[in-house]
Amino acid sequence: MLDGIHGERRPDGEPKGKPNADPNADPNGDPNGKPNADPNGDPNGKPNGKPNGKPFVLLGVRGGKREKLAQAGRAALGLPAAELVDWAEWLEQPALLSARLAREPCVFKIDSPGDDARLHDMLIRLGCKELGLGMPRLPDRGEISVSGAWFAGFTQALRGLAAELSALPHVQTMNAPHELLLMTDKLACQQHFAARGIPVPRLLGPIEGYAHLRAVLDEHGLNQVFLKTRYGSSASGVVAYRRNSRGAEQATSSADLVHGEGGARLYNVKRLRSYNAQADIVQLVDLLAGQQTYAEAWIPKPRHGDGHYDVRVVTLGGQPAHRVARVGTRMMTNLHLDNQRADVASLLGEKDHAALEQTARAAAATFPQSHVIGLDIVVRKERAHVLEANAFGDLLPKLLWQGHDTYAAQWHTFASHEA
Repeated sequence: MLDGIHGERRPDGEPKGKPNADPNADPNGDPNGKPNADPNGDPNGKPNGKPNGKPFVLLGVRGGKREKLAQAGRAALGLPAAELVDWAEWLEQPALLSARLAREPCVFKIDSPGDDARLHDMLIRLGCKELGLGMPRLPDRGEISVSGAWFAGFTQALRGLAAELSALPHVQTMNAPHELLLMTDKLACQQHFAARGIPVPRLLGPIEGYAHLRAVLDEHGLNQVFLKTRYGSSASGVVAYRRNSRGAEQATSSADLVHGEGGARLYNVKRLRSYNAQADIVQLVDLLAGQQTYAEAWIPKPRHGDGHYDVRVVTLGGQPAHRVARVGTRMMTNLHLDNQRADVASLLGEKDHAALEQTARAAAATFPQSHVIGLDIVVRKERAHVLEANAFGDLLPKLLWQGHDTYAAQWHTFASHEA
């Protein structure tokens, strides 16, 4: 489940902090960090017309923040606007996208279904049908529930699309459906990385509830772990759990435990909650276990000022491009949780930076049909670990690389990569 559906029940604001200056400007470009002129384009570095002369089709949410940024990125390059096919309209009328893709050669990108509540409910209904389940109570906005049904619906939709695309060789797809699905399944994605030698936190497996969590900790001799919902994003349902030898324990989470009619429910909030009472921690972990939660080892993040940080790296065509340090004073550093941006170049030494880039390249190489990937990485002592891959990890407004934001850069590099 993606974007603002995992956001608060109240509307989220923009992440605090000013965007960092572009630390990765092309050293061969002009003094203002603008990219070199494209030898196949105009003197301002804009590619001529459409990538490879083909129109661009975007499956996205009409009027959503992602579509607006995507269109602005194309306009910045002097490219025609993307032809949008709305996710909800496509689910209701699949022929809309089929007809458009079959019409002529084109470039196609699948964007996030995002925070559209109606679309979220449609995918849950589709998933329940696919799983042969009765329709549950639809979740409130921001509620953490029925994520398995949502993912089943998302899977059904993308597998159907993949079958169509296999019969349309004239469509150049920026992100293959099967790779999007693998990245959206957080546990499967980390297992995928581990099997290919990409460093990740040690995986401790699915957690069936609080009692099972304690047993897993005892088995591995651990006192602190991270719990993550298998199909979550934006820190939804993530718990930093720790205990000590005196029996005290604490769980810190973006999940707010709310008691009401029908029992307790969990809702995403921007201000992290700390739970110290065992009864609350039991209820929190037991509820999250119903969302296919898994545990992984807690990797300390490097310090910066009063906080600590990890790094979001956006890879384009398999190469690390945009990167930003996410600095927070608590366990979760996601920018939408009011954490701060910082300049990666000012925080990492030469060897740590090399480890960051090498690991980002290696991780991206395991998804060869995904032009755009967002990777969350912790770098310490010249070693990098991938915390997770984000299929739709390009939503980083105003973050620049070689003078382009994440959207303009992906159009520009895809045109160059495919030419």
